[in-house]
Amino acid sequence: MTVQMDGTPPGTQGRYGLCHWCRQFADDIRLVQVVEAGSGPCTAGNLFACGRCRKAHGLVPFADQP
Repeated sequence: MTVQMDGTPPGTQGRYGLCHWCRQFADDIRLVQVVEAGSGPCTAGNLFACGRCRKAHGLVPFADQP
């Protein structure tokens, strides 16, 4: 199987959104961390990273983590 530079299979539809590392909008962001916390405002959230930041910081998409 071939993979693209960011490690995703070819033809995989990217998701557009904000990368939490470089604070830029990108069309290839992936969920890399799920933050589960207690109740209250701003206590939980999901962190997304673009392909460039995943490679630069060694981030593994959440779906690919063991």
